[in-house]
Amino acid sequence: MITMKQGFNPEKYIEEQSEHILKRINEGKSERLYLEFGGKLVHDKHAMRVLPGFDENAKIKLLEKMSDYAEIIPCIYSGDIISNKTRQDFGITYDLEIMRLIDTFRKFNLSINSVVVTRYEESPAVEIFINKLERRGIRVYKHFFTKGYPTDVETIVSDEGYGANPYIEVTKPLVVITGPGGGSGKLATCLSQLYHEYKLGRTVRYAKFETFPIWSIPLKHPVNIAYEAATADLKDVNMIDNFHLDAYNELAVNYNRDLEVFPVVKRIIEKITGKSEYLSPTDMGVNRAGFSIIDDEVCREAAIQEIIRRFLIAECDYKKGKISLESLERSELLMKEIGAKVEDRKCVIAARDYIKVKQEETGNENLDGFAIELSDGTFITGKSSDKMVAAGAAILNAIKYIANIDDETPLIAPEVFEAMEQLKTETLGQEKASLSVEDILASLAISATSDETALLAETKLKELRLCKAHSTAILNNKDEQDLKAMGIDVTSDPEFLNSNLYFI
Repeated sequence: MITMKQGFNPEKYIEEQSEHILKRINEGKSERLYLEFGGKLVHDKHAMRVLPGFDENAKIKLLEKMSDYAEIIPCIYSGDIISNKTRQDFGITYDLEIMRLIDTFRKFNLSINSVVVTRYEESPAVEIFINKLERRGIRVYKHFFTKGYPTDVETIVSDEGYGANPYIEVTKPLVVITGPGGGSGKLATCLSQLYHEYKLGRTVRYAKFETFPIWSIPLKHPVNIAYEAATADLKDVNMIDNFHLDAYNELAVNYNRDLEVFPVVKRIIEKITGKSEYLSPTDMGVNRAGFSIIDDEVCREAAIQEIIRRFLIAECDYKKGKISLESLERSELLMKEIGAKVEDRKCVIAARDYIKVKQEETGNENLDGFAIELSDGTFITGKSSDKMVAAGAAILNAIKYIANIDDETPLIAPEVFEAMEQLKTETLGQEKASLSVEDILASLAISATSDETALLAETKLKELRLCKAHSTAILNNKDEQDLKAMGIDVTSDPEFLNSNLYFI
């Protein structure tokens, strides 16, 4: 398996972060803390990429330590259900992501209180989502657009505003409000609960857990710029927290949406509780990630690679019609801001140079290529053919290299190839017989049951985890997700392999 230089101490992070959250719960004689969790609570692959050493499940493990007095409420904006908004990391829609999150929370012995559909809008897709959950025994609450928001605080903090939402029955001292992505309605859910709790005569508090931007490192640090690249479609911009600077004469980094909404949130909390304990958006946060960076240069370089990666993804998403030209241009500007270029991702050059040679050798301009950068710096390549996709060929070549197997030795038995091709064309009625990444992995597994060489090669697949790779053509969604599931950090050039609109 690839060994990466560590720039982040995960043990220190969990220890310091848990202490900080516990302190926030216990101080002020409050009965309960509502903790808004921004970013990814589980499988935070962005943090893992830009902070080498970060455990992608660090935050859920942190909550697992507090499972006896914590419960979770996932939120989802009804508009994201209707529009089939997708989480890029896994290629699944936000409604499915909520279900995946619930399953994951349960594996870590965390209590799921309920699910909130925010800014509820009646539609068939929303009702189906609610029915699925309720029929599996999960409570669902409908919250509505807050009347008067954001300027009329008197209406917001009234029975017409937050009071129009049902109170979510909670019992534990830590209530974590999370969601599949930005704009899920987490803040509104927290403040709505604060309103109801105070009406019931209880003293509760609100805080925010947002890993990025990291408030304690410089504004233009590549790790913070990588956050802007990751949220280019949301138009998030990192800024100095002027409220924090005025209150404490201390520099802290936050982002535009939190800074813009802070005066409103401060007034709302003051109206609900009679006072506001926070003087800045940074005060609201409990993030200690910056204090666990142990090698700044390692994190800087990883973040630069992430910014390049985000631009390549944006190029493909623009070609697919998923994002606007403005978002693409924003990604490019961020890459140029740090003086980086696409070619600084070494596997890009390897893939492009390789396929250019192959196209010239064969006279076939429709070939596409794939390059994987291994842990020792070696680039392993593969091209598309009638038998398999380029990524599948590169994977087989890579595990041969790692296992020291001769290049001419076949890993997949001919009869297995033939059987898979017949399955695709004759049984499944697919138009093309080239084996996909999933087909190649399945064929290798079948061959490994009777061939020791194939078995040896199969054991090396795990060593491709965390390797960077690049395709000279846009991958189909299934191949892309399978490569990500293998832990391969893959990007593509923004070119379709053919002119088909459906069968690509």
